[in-house]
Amino acid sequence: MTTLISTSTSAFYERSVQDMTSLRKQAEALQASLGSNQKLSRSSDDPVAASRLRVLTRADKLANIDETNANRATADLTLTDSALSSFATFITRARELATQAATGTLTPTQRSTIGVELDQIYGNLVTLANARDSAGHALFGGESAGDAYQLDASGNAVYIGTASSGELPISEGQTVQRGLTGPEFLNFDAGGGPTNLLAVVKDLATALQSGPDPQGSANASLTALGKGLEAVTTGQTLVGSRLSWIDLTTERRTNLGELRADEQEQIGAPDIGATIAQMQQLMVVLEASQAGFTKLAGLSLFNKIG
Repeated sequence: MTTLISTSTSAFYERSVQDMTSLRKQAEALQASLGSNQKLSRSSDDPVAASRLRVLTRADKLANIDETNANRATADLTLTDSALSSFATFITRARELATQAATGTLTPTQRSTIGVELDQIYGNLVTLANARDSAGHALFGGESAGDAYQLDASGNAVYIGTASSGELPISEGQTVQRGLTGPEFLNFDAGGGPTNLLAVVKDLATALQSGPDPQGSANASLTALGKGLEAVTTGQTLVGSRLSWIDLTTERRTNLGELRADEQEQIGAPDIGATIAQMQQLMVVLEASQAGFTKLAGLSLFNKIG
């Protein structure tokens, strides 16, 4: 009889401790869930939900990369647009000077003075053509890290960049070219064949200072300068459309990010109110179990039998 009583008492203690330990672990798990704002402590809690959360997390990481690329493309295209505006300003001034030089009332000295100013404009255009992007590389040199143009022995600007600008992924399967190469807006057909805006300005500057027919050269350059300005303006339009495309993809990426965040919260975040209520319920049960265990443990089975 004594052995039976001892065994029953031991079993009672073990079951009670196990039950209270289980309740305490459940309460601690709920507390940890509230603290971390994560419903799942491990994948085995809900394999399907855990798998979906991993997919959403990968999508977030890819979106962050796309955002970085979009920011770089925006920075480079904004620099490109600013430089093209400066190109347009210089070419507009060059056309004004060419128009002046084309009039018959100017003296050779006056035309030569105009030629000197055009030389300065040419130098400014070459400097602009070698502008730098947000990474310090050639803005108009495509993938080239150095200058886009270099001067040959005669002072002519020669393109030394790559054939195209780099493309950057900015959204799911969407890319954008981050700029323009020099030839894309400086090279054009003036009617008599392909030419280069830098060469047009340089040749006019030379013709006005030392050419045999400076007035005729000024007249002939007006068409080419007009075509060159049109090419620069077209480049600005292209850059503007790319910036608009980046804005659209950025808006879409932001919306998708918000949808992912909502889904992540629904799948992975605990319901705060329900979790607190469940934890409070567990604590009440645990306290009641502890109180009941203490009271029962203080009773003597022999007293009840006697």
